[in-house]
Amino acid sequence: MKGTFTQKGKEAMERFKMESASEVGVNLKQGYNGDLTAREAGSIGGQMVKKMIDAYKMQ
Repeated sequence: MKGTFTQKGKEAMERFKMESASEVGVNLKQGYNGDLTAREAGSIGGQMVKKMIDAYKMQ
């Protein structure tokens, strides 16, 4: 049962990451993305954090 929840969480985070990358204009592909610059990777992470903070504030 624990593995099922973990897998669902991973899938949700992957969708969230892809959505955030799209919003900041970074072309993210499935699998390995080692060719991204630090700026591109950071902008994805920053967008994710921004959206999480905004969602928390809306509660």
